[in-house]
Amino acid sequence: GRGGGAGPARFGAVMCCCGPCAMYWRSALAMLLDQYETQFFRGKPSDFGEDRHLTILMLKAGFRTEYVPDAIAATVVPDSLGPYLRQQLRWARSTFRDTFLALRLLPELDGYLTLDVVGQNLGPLLLAVSSLAALTQFVIAGSVAWWTVLTIAAMTMVRCSVAAFRARDMRFLGFSLHTPINIFLLLPLKAYALCTLSNSDWLSR
Repeated sequence: GRGGGAGPARFGAVMCCCGPCAMYWRSALAMLLDQYETQFFRGKPSDFGEDRHLTILMLKAGFRTEYVPDAIAATVVPDSLGPYLRQQLRWARSTFRDTFLALRLLPELDGYLTLDVVGQNLGPLLLAVSSLAALTQFVIAGSVAWWTVLTIAAMTMVRCSVAAFRARDMRFLGFSLHTPINIFLLLPLKAYALCTLSNSDWLSR
């Protein structure tokens, strides 16, 4: 899930209860409904990323957000590159927006969660810097230093290893295979999202 999973659930603080897969106590939702329905960013109404926003509101109100590993849910997912990238652009914008809202809240929840959320945002930045350094070196020298490749691989494996250790699930190591997609597709998209945070278009019908 986007920001969800077994690791954060150890602290009762899954940072994003994904929209089609989440359930809330009616009484808790009623308390926060006014805040939820009037989500603004830089003075403009914001109506995407509402699942992450609602999760943050729940945590700020003192509720726990849990991960249920044996739950079964179905949702519609993009089946081609264009819709996938538009979805990822919306997600990136909402992640950046709500991370700003959650920064003050994080230390109260747990040190690991603070580190994880900061890493979710600093990790792509460091990966982008490493990738740009590799690209620049390739253009200038026609080759890429082994330590640049090693640095990128190490950052990927450390992040995946921490997630695998915390969740007690070795399948998290498989996310390292996602690195080429991250570098060549998602990093440029996240950079664009950061530069266009005020855009609230859904980019779909």
